[in-house]
Amino acid sequence: MIELYHFAFSTCSQKTRLVLAEKGLDFVSREVDIVIGEQQHDPAYVKLNPKHVVPTLVHDGRVLVESSLIIKYLDDAFPDPPMRPRDAAGRYAVDFWLKRVDEELHPAAPVVTFAVGPRKLLLQQPVEVREASLAAIPDPKARAERRSVLEHGVKAPEFAGALGVFLDSIDAVESDLASQTWLSGDRFGLADATVLPYVLRLEHLAMDPLLSVAARPRLADWLARIKALPSYATAVEAWSAPAAVEMLRSNGKAVWADVEPLTLRR
Repeated sequence: MIELYHFAFSTCSQKTRLVLAEKGLDFVSREVDIVIGEQQHDPAYVKLNPKHVVPTLVHDGRVLVESSLIIKYLDDAFPDPPMRPRDAAGRYAVDFWLKRVDEELHPAAPVVTFAVGPRKLLLQQPVEVREASLAAIPDPKARAERRSVLEHGVKAPEFAGALGVFLDSIDAVESDLASQTWLSGDRFGLADATVLPYVLRLEHLAMDPLLSVAARPRLADWLARIKALPSYATAVEAWSAPAAVEMLRSNGKAVWADVEPLTLRR
C-alpha cells in the first residue's frame, strides 16, 4: 500500500504525483495544507517528516521523505515504465537536474510564491495566527524570507534574486531541449516531472510572457506536450482548484508591472 501526504499546489507533491501517475500507481491521499501552515506543523505529522514539509510517502509501512529521493525510489521499486535513461551519461543528466532543482530552484520557490500568490490571504489572518505559523518554520533563513516577502511583496530584497533563479532555470530548459525531446532524454521522465511544477508556478502567478512561444519556443512546446499527457490530468489537473488558481493569477497580474522589469536581461 502507498500513502501520500501531500498538498495540491506543492511543487514537490506535484512531481511525486506525476511519477505515481506515469507508473499507474494508486495511493491513499493524506492532504496537508501547507499554506495555512497548521497541519504541516502538527506533532503527529512532524514525527513522519521532521522538516515540516511535503510530500511524505509511506510504502508498506516504510516512511520516505525528500521528494527527489522518493521519485528515484519509485522508479527503482516500480521499474515499468522506466523514467530514467539506462546509460550512465543519461542518468547523470537527470541527476544534475534533480540536484539543480533541490539546491537552487526549490529554495527560491517560496520567495517567489509567497511574495505574490497567497500573500493577501495570509495578511488577512489575525496577527497571532500568522506569527504562530511563521514561528513554526524550522529553518531560520526560510522563516526570515517568509516574513520579508509577506511584509514587502515583490519589493522584498530577496525577490529579485529568487526570480533570477527561475529565469536561469527556464533558460536552461530551453537550452537543453535544443538537443533532446525531453529533459530526461527520449521520453518524459524524472527530470521533466521535477522541473514542470516550477514552470507551472510561473504560469499560475500570471508570468505567462516568460513561457510564451515568442520568448522560449522549446519550453512552450515542452509544456504543451506535458499538458497533453494522461498523467498530467491525473496528477495536476485533478488536484487543481480553479478558484485558487484564479486567485493566484489575479494577484500575479496585479504586480506584473513591478515584476516585468526584473525579468529583462541586461
